[in-house]
Amino acid sequence: MQSTGAGKAGGSQPYAEICSGVVIAHLDLDAFYAAVELHRRPELRGKPLVVGGDPHGRGVVATASYEARKHGIRSAMSSAEALRRCPDVVFVRPDHREYRDWSRRVWGLVGELAPVVEQIGIDEGYLVLPDGDPPEEAARIQQAIRTQVRLSSSLGVASCKVVAKIASDMRKPGGIMYVPSGEEAAFLAPLDVRKLPGVGPKSERRLRDAGIQTIGALASLDDNRLRELMPGKVGEELRDRARGIDPRIVSGEPSEAVSMSVEETFERDLHDRGELHDRLRPMAVELAEALRRKEMVARTVTTKLRYPDFSIVTRSQSAAVGFDDAERIGTLACALLDRALDDRPDALRLIGVGVSGFERHVQLTLLDG
Repeated sequence: MQSTGAGKAGGSQPYAEICSGVVIAHLDLDAFYAAVELHRRPELRGKPLVVGGDPHGRGVVATASYEARKHGIRSAMSSAEALRRCPDVVFVRPDHREYRDWSRRVWGLVGELAPVVEQIGIDEGYLVLPDGDPPEEAARIQQAIRTQVRLSSSLGVASCKVVAKIASDMRKPGGIMYVPSGEEAAFLAPLDVRKLPGVGPKSERRLRDAGIQTIGALASLDDNRLRELMPGKVGEELRDRARGIDPRIVSGEPSEAVSMSVEETFERDLHDRGELHDRLRPMAVELAEALRRKEMVARTVTTKLRYPDFSIVTRSQSAAVGFDDAERIGTLACALLDRALDDRPDALRLIGVGVSGFERHVQLTLLDG
């Protein structure tokens, strides 16, 4: 059983508003899990390496080294498929405690070098660069990570988050991509529309069906056409981002997780609902205990199902008042599972439960009087 959670912001100091001339970097640690494992097992250097589950069972690739990626191996692929593509690949089981330790070293160092840091995951985050030449300041931070923590990183440097995020992927591994202020739209325009954060599979299909293949084509949509394809604020926000407009700040203020979840991948596909319910109940207990430790309640329960073809379905239900008891979380999770299986009956390779919609107060009971 594996617990997961939303990323948190963390850093050196609050940053309440965008100031003129601020330059943002998106920092991404290259093949992070694999890079850590190569430090622990230097004899594997140069060999295709996968950090993930058992290739002879139900394992999934968490991270692939760049040598493995040359064979088409990628994250979230089944370990069995990775082995089929590269029979010489070496598999290592994940050690998340070790990865968290390395991550803390990296972000602790970055926090000493940049005025504001917002960590959004174990291996990526945004930062405001110090005053100076932006590429040089980014290179200074990159070099510090390389020499002091012995890890490779890629940085995208721009005036806003969305451009910095896309740019960091353009020079992987170990590179820096700088997009000067005023050149954001021109940089984004020729790129495939799927590279724009926020364009999911459904939005991508809708855009492609309408002949929108590039970010520039999305940026050029007029209001009427945009409303036809993606009505509401989401469409307007995506078009703004396609134009290089992104007002989100780099926030160094700590934030609470927005969700917590627990999931389990089975050794064999399961189809019996009673057995699936039995697997969900302990997850509900784990989440309830976590809520009580944090002195929070949740209003929404989400059940996640992964089918044998790796497709994922989720079902959620919210309540008007928050709760933290395992029985209620488990009952809702099981009902949501049944609802999803009624819509699509099939065996499952993974199930999970999540809670969200957190509140600080704890619901009163009769004993509280």
